[in-house]
Amino acid sequence: MAFQLTDGLLLGAATAATQIEGGDQNNNWYDWYRQGYIKDDADPSVATEHYIRWREDLALMKEMGLQCCRMGLEWSRVEPRDGVFDEAAIAHYREEIQSLREAGIPVLLTLHHFSNPQWLEERGAFAVRDNVTCYLRYVRKMVESLGDLVSEYITLNEPNVYAFNGYFQGIWPPGRRSFLEMSRVMTNMAAAHIEAYGLIRKTRLQMGYKDTRVGFANHLRIFAPRDPDNPLHRFWASRAEQLFQGSLTRAMCTGRAAIPIGQHPSIVPGRYCDFHGINYYTRSTVSGPADGVARDCPVNDLGWEIYPEGIVQVCRKVYDLLPRPIYITENGTCDNEDRFRARYIAEHLQALCESGLPVERYYHWCFCDNWEWTEGVSARFGLVHVDYADQRRTVKPSGEFYRRVIQERGVSDELFQEFCGGPYRRSGEDAV
Repeated sequence: MAFQLTDGLLLGAATAATQIEGGDQNNNWYDWYRQGYIKDDADPSVATEHYIRWREDLALMKEMGLQCCRMGLEWSRVEPRDGVFDEAAIAHYREEIQSLREAGIPVLLTLHHFSNPQWLEERGAFAVRDNVTCYLRYVRKMVESLGDLVSEYITLNEPNVYAFNGYFQGIWPPGRRSFLEMSRVMTNMAAAHIEAYGLIRKTRLQMGYKDTRVGFANHLRIFAPRDPDNPLHRFWASRAEQLFQGSLTRAMCTGRAAIPIGQHPSIVPGRYCDFHGINYYTRSTVSGPADGVARDCPVNDLGWEIYPEGIVQVCRKVYDLLPRPIYITENGTCDNEDRFRARYIAEHLQALCESGLPVERYYHWCFCDNWEWTEGVSARFGLVHVDYADQRRTVKPSGEFYRRVIQERGVSDELFQEFCGGPYRRSGEDAV
């Protein structure tokens, strides 16, 4: 394997506030932990203590040569009570973002990444249409407070995953199991994005800035029929794609709604993203209404199929829907022993760089090992190893590989042979 990065492609890493910061117990995920729903009982109010160790993490980002950073805000920190903003928390984020800028690492800022203030969760969060106004109030305050430092914004991270896991499968907060509630949440989140898109651009324009870019981080995967010749398998693959991601993508990008997206006065035809933010991890193999994994395919330590060509397929589909620059806002893998992460990165980057698509950013998920939602700290996705006993950080071999890819602007045969020899586990085998 040998390839060069395309001109203009910047390589960085992504994080989410709840997954790394620690120190906050005023959000729905801490409440979910308190109820006993985290597999390893890891406390999100500890996480990696990034909120107090961010300077150490910034030094590592500089050492690794990261060219950009996707980071998020913890809404419950900056608005701990309904309508009451914490200026000290906002000042903290200003200092961190300013330091990243001074280090030559521009920020793509995520405004909502699965985590709600507990006061909003108790009022129904995005299941209640009127609560969208609370979200927009928060968005306006953050852009007014940080807009001189940040020109690129993610309104919502993976609204399909938020709605599907929390309101249909019931495995995330608030633990509901209702197709109608999932549909309502998706509809309200599509409306929230559309309204926030205009609000962010208008607010920064009033501040004197014309370089604003707004999008959302869209979790996309391939849905493949287990047997392509079986019409029932093809039917379920098509329906899964529509219900999980296709209709929501169309509504948030173009304002055109179809089931499961309902009617909403803010969802009207238009163009509502300046770039496509794509979170890509895996392919699902479908033979019925349940999710599945292909037989004898490469998988990661969570059993997710590793399917590099899929990243190009999902990028091309959204680009055909609405031609916009593409940001890979998340791409990474659970590899607890760091055996094959470098190979995973190389194969996905090669697919992107040879696609001919306008891919401008690649944010690896994640910068460091983190608190991985219901998995707790048992699933490691980071380029940097975190020892949770003492919070010591150590750059992994895959992190050194990533540094070299950035430095050398590509992957040579020699670099691939040095770092990417780890074999993938196959589906049906035991996890490491």
